[in-house]
Amino acid sequence: MEADEKFTRIDRMRYTKNTLSAGLAYLAILFDVVYFINIYASDINYEVGTYYYQMRMGISIVYNLLFMLAAFLCSEGVKSYKRNYSFFLIFIGIIQVVRIFLLPLKATQADYAVGDVVTKVMGKGQFTLVSAYLLASGACCVISAVVGLIRCGELSSHEKALLKEQSNG
Repeated sequence: MEADEKFTRIDRMRYTKNTLSAGLAYLAILFDVVYFINIYASDINYEVGTYYYQMRMGISIVYNLLFMLAAFLCSEGVKSYKRNYSFFLIFIGIIQVVRIFLLPLKATQADYAVGDVVTKVMGKGQFTLVSAYLLASGACCVISAVVGLIRCGELSSHEKALLKEQSNG
């Protein structure tokens, strides 16, 4: 890329939003919503007895709501090239991956009985699917944050160079 093209691209960032980072954060929310639907559909249809009627499920519901709110707030922050929101996106992205070991993994290890038939609360197929949703959500958060940090750094350096040029000229 030519120096003039790079200068123009970075200078243009002063007037445009970071839609790539914001879009990835929105995608993280979407993956979380699909995870949310998949897990709670099992509970609503009474397919797994009363396994999900415990404190862990209540905490999961509250966390899902908080995650969606936080990810949306972060999407607005990274859209405006605010560096600190990227760090928070990394944090919630890591938590999304850790969540695999909290509810889905424990559900694959638990059994429930209907009559004489004992079955796993969550089968391997559903576990794989919900794990993929949480991994994708976490990855989108982290990638959004990395893109945001790179672009914030570029824009910050560019603005400092412009200020230095103005003070010298």
